[in-house]
Amino acid sequence: MAHVPDISNRFRRALAEADRPLIGAWSMLNSFNVTESLGWAGFDWMVIDGEHGPVELADAMHHLRILDTTPTAPIVRLCWNDPILLKRHLDAGVGSFMLPFVQTADEARAAVAAMHYPPRGIRGMAGGHRASKFGHVPDYFEAAAGSLFLICQIETAEALGNMEEILNVEGVDAVFFGPSDLSASLGEPGGATGDMVTRAILEARERAAGRGKYVGVLGADDAQSETFIAAGFDFVSVAIDTALLARGAATAADRFRATAGG
Repeated sequence: MAHVPDISNRFRRALAEADRPLIGAWSMLNSFNVTESLGWAGFDWMVIDGEHGPVELADAMHHLRILDTTPTAPIVRLCWNDPILLKRHLDAGVGSFMLPFVQTADEARAAVAAMHYPPRGIRGMAGGHRASKFGHVPDYFEAAAGSLFLICQIETAEALGNMEEILNVEGVDAVFFGPSDLSASLGEPGGATGDMVTRAILEARERAAGRGKYVGVLGADDAQSETFIAAGFDFVSVAIDTALLARGAATAADRFRATAGG
């Protein structure tokens, strides 16, 4: 008897089973070796960043294959809330999506429609792609919805004002706060770790509570990450591959240049 692949969403399962905030990492380097290394480092989830990182469709597929061998659940951030991008990445096997700059409930509804087959949505019908395990998932068209998880990013003052309406959209599973873009929208560019932005995000989390949706956030430094974890966010990004490399390299260079008398 043929093996029936499990296409249930790993990130959704991890959130449902967790009794603590899930700790995540951010991958911007588009390095498969770095993804594999971070995948075994102890993070619960990882964003493969196709917005600010040089990640194309084939790259995203390879990152997914790598993370499938590790305990770390993958999320792919697209560069825009675009139905063509969503269609191509869905067929490539992406299940958990993070979409930047979702401003309104209508934009959230458009994303949901792009992710689902008719009659619920407008996703194009295709058969033997990677998402269906090349045709080995029985009744994939009916089962596909259970493989998906949609995260809408709240990155502006407008989106903050519309957050409840966005959360109320059926098919939106979570919102995610980006402190850097929020700082710019709120009038303090570069103030991602400042009190105003941190307070705005904490207040928004309180407004989002009790709506049956998950709430995530990126911590712009270690102290902010700890604040967000203590506040009870469902998932918190605490590390970025570029920052880990830069800080580690600078620490080593400073230490040994001092040792060498430099």
